[in-house]
Amino acid sequence: MRIVIALGGNALLQRGQPMTADNQRANIRIAAERIAAIAHGNEIVVAHGNGPQVGLLALQAAAYHDVAPYPLDVLGAQTEAMIGYVIEQELANLLPSDQSLATLLTMIEVDPEDPAFSHPTKPIGPVYDRETAERLSAAGGWTVAPDGDAFRRVVASPRPKRILEIEPIRTLVDQNTIVICTGGGGIPTTYDDDGRLGGVEAVIDKDLASALLAKQLDADLLVIATDVDGVYVDWGSEKQRRLGRVTPEDLADLDLPAGSMGPKVEAACDFARSTGREAVIGSLTDITDIVDGSAGTRVRASTAVANRSGGYPSMSRGLGA
Repeated sequence: MRIVIALGGNALLQRGQPMTADNQRANIRIAAERIAAIAHGNEIVVAHGNGPQVGLLALQAAAYHDVAPYPLDVLGAQTEAMIGYVIEQELANLLPSDQSLATLLTMIEVDPEDPAFSHPTKPIGPVYDRETAERLSAAGGWTVAPDGDAFRRVVASPRPKRILEIEPIRTLVDQNTIVICTGGGGIPTTYDDDGRLGGVEAVIDKDLASALLAKQLDADLLVIATDVDGVYVDWGSEKQRRLGRVTPEDLADLDLPAGSMGPKVEAACDFARSTGREAVIGSLTDITDIVDGSAGTRVRASTAVANRSGGYPSMSRGLGA
């Protein structure tokens, strides 16, 4: 089975945890153990987030005044290589020595007219209290937004249109190489009027990019791994419950956070509708059960399709947020 695994930021760094190299490697080692557990007999492609890491590089760059800060696309490339290096190394320490692995820097084309450029929503960097966030916003011209009970910097997050390296990625996967790619949603790029390719100041959502990757690789399963075991309704109340097997229509009316669960649900629904195959949102710790079909919120395109392949119940009674 060909599986695309989108690792959430928690697989790299726990919320509020210092962004040290040792902390990130320790978290990635745990993620690698989970991925290695399903590697035998499957074709694996790993994508990952980079919000905290690219935000940290931006902060470090802002502290050095002799040169202009590097743009977000360059910082994205740096973090894509750094995180891919550690994932690849930790997987190599767990898998047979003849298992090929490769990390590919991945550029993704976006539309320069995407409305996201005038409405930043993608959180990057660490969390701040209100006073610190307002001070940094005033000093650096940042846009900040609430993130739970704290605040984070937010930047433009245009939709991914095309993965420029899809053919070499496909070639490697066809040769049974485990590929780490589309890191941080890929490096956002556009073509100018002269046909020249260049980067843009943005961060692409890694879940939407992973759904595009899974579609273009003809994946059998898209796994969106996060720190919860699925999508919940009535979250935080006594009535909260996890959704099991659902369709995109079941999820359409849920009011989900734009910076976290919202893109995951959108990506899962997009993959399910486009392919007729399954996308699962769930905990990385449950990945063996997710692949076996017994864990996570599992999204298929329609009840009719699901009933032919595993008896999905109808949820047409409606769901509340």
